Amino acid sequence: MSTPTGDGTFLRELQGEVEAELTMAASAPTEEEAAAAPMDEWMIDPAYAQSEEVGLRNLLGAVHALEGGSPPGEGGRTGEREQS
Repeated sequence: MSTPTGDGTFLRELQGEVEAELTMAASAPTEEEAAAAPMDEWMIDPAYAQSEEVGLRNLLGAVHALEGGSPPGEGGRTGEREQS
């Protein structure tokens, strides 16, 4: 990531990185899926993955707020998993 220049490049790069992290977080197994496997086979604790996703969505919402736009999701609210 580069140093902020004031032209929005930093925010666009940050947004791209956060969206990539959200994509990875969305591919993490749900608590139900993880419960089907022994705990010692988990790559990541599902509760931690969910908490990480919430934090990333909050960060993405902050980026959108700084850019003057509304964040994606239900009614501009962050911290919720989008329904497919």
